[in-house]
Amino acid sequence: MGIATVAVYSDADAQAPHVLAADEAVAIGPAPVAESYLRTPAIVAAAKQTGAQAVHPGYGLLSENAAFARALSAAGLVFVGPPAEVLDAFGDKLRARQLAREAGVAPPPGSDGPIDPKDSARLMREAERIGYPLLVKAAAGGGGIGMQVVKKESRLQRAANSCADRGKASFGDARVYLERYITSPKHIEVQILCDGHGQATALGERECSMQRRHQKIIEESPSAAPFFSGQEGERRRSALHGSALAIAKAAGYVGAGTVEFVASIEGELFFLEVNARLQVEHGVSELCSGVDLVEQQLRVAAGERLSPTVLAAKVTGHAIEARIYSEDPARRFAPQPGTITALTWPRGEGIRVDAGVRNGQQVTPYYDPLLAKILAFGATRDKAISRLDAALANTTLTMQGAAGPAQNNIAFCRQLLASAPFRDGSYNTLYAEALAKGKA
Repeated sequence: MGIATVAVYSDADAQAPHVLAADEAVAIGPAPVAESYLRTPAIVAAAKQTGAQAVHPGYGLLSENAAFARALSAAGLVFVGPPAEVLDAFGDKLRARQLAREAGVAPPPGSDGPIDPKDSARLMREAERIGYPLLVKAAAGGGGIGMQVVKKESRLQRAANSCADRGKASFGDARVYLERYITSPKHIEVQILCDGHGQATALGERECSMQRRHQKIIEESPSAAPFFSGQEGERRRSALHGSALAIAKAAGYVGAGTVEFVASIEGELFFLEVNARLQVEHGVSELCSGVDLVEQQLRVAAGERLSPTVLAAKVTGHAIEARIYSEDPARRFAPQPGTITALTWPRGEGIRVDAGVRNGQQVTPYYDPLLAKILAFGATRDKAISRLDAALANTTLTMQGAAGPAQNNIAFCRQLLASAPFRDGSYNTLYAEALAKGKA
């Protein structure tokens, strides 16, 4: 696009690929995120120092932080994302639930407002009304942080206290609420794209049910869930996309975002939350729609309208992504920091690799252990699966930790791809962890 780029980086990321790829790079602090990537003044100073006009927040850390968006605006910088008031609304899950209801989209049954964990009597009353099993959720934040499944009353108080503590520590908000837990749930999300002129489109849905610790491992588009098959399935899919757009329009959404839903095994779909940012797995939607979402984010942030080509884009073919983590699936997915000693990414028709590391780089314990995303596209789902499996087989990744070789999840991803529940589309959010424990 001819846009000059500036990377910011912590001391730990001085040799990271994004630093080397940018036209300029500015150090903003030590490795811990609180001392670097979460320091709004340091990021604003870097932008001012280099003459940057806009800040793209990526898909973590400050990407959904309304205070950060406001600070950029106050400094005369453009935030590449939705307005701060939209971030406020969707950053509060209780407000997001209310917005969804106002747009005619039902969230799972749950408490209508926040609950103080110290109010044990109300906590128990609400749980009895909603019914077990249920979820205790922190009202702020996302990424599975501050969320626990509770199957019986004797575990409720401890879970509420724990989620409140996590919410306070991670997001500065100790409020919690209760929500009906959908048994054998599937996690399905819709990619939306909205400009500042009232135009919006849904670029298909992504199936994100292959998870551990409420975080995704494998994503695909379109969903292969049995309840999306046939004419009735297509009607359900169309209604899902319409619901996502209704919520976005009700909130005045601008930019790229994802509306997330949880589905029962019968195909009953409930609103979950909105991720008001680019998603890690956005690449599968790009492959199926032909729309470069980051390019569109930048165009929308510059005030442009979505083009007729983008608004008319349709999902074709099938795409699947595997997230490559430095973690040990056999040890409850424990992170595995270390130094990369050998690295070869796969190539081939229909293969795309988005990598955040290079050979010789140290993978530190300071950040999420995600190393790369390997994506495969094919005319059919079977073709995409075959290509992704071959790509994983042709990936070389070895790491040396402090006490010996560090593990990764490549072999486990291939195991998931080969499993019967994945092949027939019936898998749910519980399957990956059960398989890692040998209970699937």
